[in-house]
Amino acid sequence: MTFRSGTGAPGRADAHVSEARVEYRLVRNAVVDAVHRGRVSPVDVCDAHPELLRAARNIGHPLPDDCPICGEQHTVQVTYVFGAGLPPGGRCPGTATELNRLRQRAEPVLCYDVEVCPGCAWHHLLRKYPAGGHSPRGPRTKP
Repeated sequence: MTFRSGTGAPGRADAHVSEARVEYRLVRNAVVDAVHRGRVSPVDVCDAHPELLRAARNIGHPLPDDCPICGEQHTVQVTYVFGAGLPPGGRCPGTATELNRLRQRAEPVLCYDVEVCPGCAWHHLLRKYPAGGHSPRGPRTKP
């Protein structure tokens, strides 16, 4: 887990802001190990939702590793963004520009990076992290 503190000066309204990025690599490795040892069936972990598979095939960003379950295809990363003013199912940005725009919104959002194998339907949450919520900075005026 990575923590980053806000850069505001002490006493400023944004001085308490922090961001936490949660990585799920240990959980992922435990699931893969359980499948390889025969404790969990591949059928139980290769059950990605059809919309997640569609996103993986059409807008997923290739990852360098082969699928840890089938070993036949490279996995891809799909990012979902949830927050106020976005659809209830979140938004799955198709380009880096769109993702950066969502990350820089004035309203806070929560981003989820998911690893997906388009071939066997393996999927696992890689990480989640907050973004946005940054108010535009301009000259401060005293009330």
